Amino acid sequence: MMTMLDVLNAQRAAFMAELPVSLAVRKDRLARAAAMIADNADAFCDALSEDFGHRSREQSMLTDIASSVAPIRHALKSVESWMRRDKRAVQFPLGLLGARAWVEYQPKGVVGVIAPWNFPVNLVMGPVAGAFAAGNRVMVKTSEFTPRTAALFEAVCPKYFAADELAFFSGAAEVGKAFSELPFDHLIFTGATGIGRYILHAAADNLTPVTLELGGKSPVIVGKDADIAKTTERVAIGKMLNAGQICLAPDYMLVPEAQEQAVVDGLKAAVSAMYPTLLANPDYTAIINDRHHQRLEEWVADARAKGATVETVNPAGEDFAGSNSRKMPLHIVRNATDDMIVMQEEIFGPILPVRRYSGIDAAIGEVNRRDRPLGLYYFGPDADERRRVLDRTISGGVTLDDVVFHVSMEELPFGGIGPSGMGSYHGTDGFKTFSHAKAVFKQAKLDVAKLAGLKPPYGKATWTSIKRQMK
Repeated sequence: MMTMLDVLNAQRAAFMAELPVSLAVRKDRLARAAAMIADNADAFCDALSEDFGHRSREQSMLTDIASSVAPIRHALKSVESWMRRDKRAVQFPLGLLGARAWVEYQPKGVVGVIAPWNFPVNLVMGPVAGAFAAGNRVMVKTSEFTPRTAALFEAVCPKYFAADELAFFSGAAEVGKAFSELPFDHLIFTGATGIGRYILHAAADNLTPVTLELGGKSPVIVGKDADIAKTTERVAIGKMLNAGQICLAPDYMLVPEAQEQAVVDGLKAAVSAMYPTLLANPDYTAIINDRHHQRLEEWVADARAKGATVETVNPAGEDFAGSNSRKMPLHIVRNATDDMIVMQEEIFGPILPVRRYSGIDAAIGEVNRRDRPLGLYYFGPDADERRRVLDRTISGGVTLDDVVFHVSMEELPFGGIGPSGMGSYHGTDGFKTFSHAKAVFKQAKLDVAKLAGLKPPYGKATWTSIKRQMK
């Protein structure tokens, strides 16, 4: 049986033998990647639901199947233009003399993808789309928290790809550790910030370039004139999707003091309308495993013990404690303070702290004293206030008047900054992330060195060149 290093070596050898990687080959791999997901959509939805204990089929189709095929289709339509050389200007007077300069985007080789459990199809295939468009081979380490989905990838992939094109590996932490230590040509990791630090250390020994897609506490700032009904409905949709198990989920809300009750009421109304029941509701997803469910329950208890008011949105009055389901209703945490875990850690579940602010600069200050988040959300029609939030905060990305949506815009770079990540991908930016931008300069036919005074003995032409460059 081939080891992971054997597969890496086989992929790199095949890659080097294939250079240059043609447009036709790239399109063929992208088309097969889309087919692998589309042909097996039902099986993937079944596996996802088994892994979660229940996951909405429609949600899986939206967030893992369609959202995997869409970026591949986008790459198929765009890759020819992405591959074109990028002409660059040359310094005077070399351009006049016939010199030329350009950038060629070359594939790097073998890209390693370490995928998380929350969207275990989409967060594999998004990076694969960019890596294949750029002409690379790919190895994927799937999450041990979604073993059925991982096993399905390993079963179906050989029907569409040779192992030296795309290969999947599963297993616990020791497999992930060994995978991250392989000498890839590029490594992309999506997951927790703490593990991201380890990945960066492991990659450093091989000088492997790394893209880290991490998380953090993505804030919602409700502007002073925001439409509360629209705002709370859109926040509720984003928070309840996948039961809040999203790296970009709204993590806490900052609301004007006078609007707090209206915001809480709006959240309750929106959630109750979308999910009138929860336990038997096929649209609502469960928490991934017992450990995460217990963690969330403990964080709610911690908030209560430290003085928070926790309002549970349970429209049908269902008995969650007496259920063997891992479904969890939305918990709105009022009067949340900094000593509560829910205001210290990324929540990754259906818990939503709501905090008051006295003015927009206070809200901005609240965001800025925390780690830079992966996403930031602002609601409101006031252009000056919106501009102030955009100018005075730093985050991976921003959605205005909604949440999460910037991640689904294929031609926007998706990535974090600082503790929420480094580097970005999607669309053109993903193609460039997984490519090497190779500078090419073609010299003019004339004796440029003599004309520019670069050739000894130095003299008048040399000083003319020096003075021109220093102007």
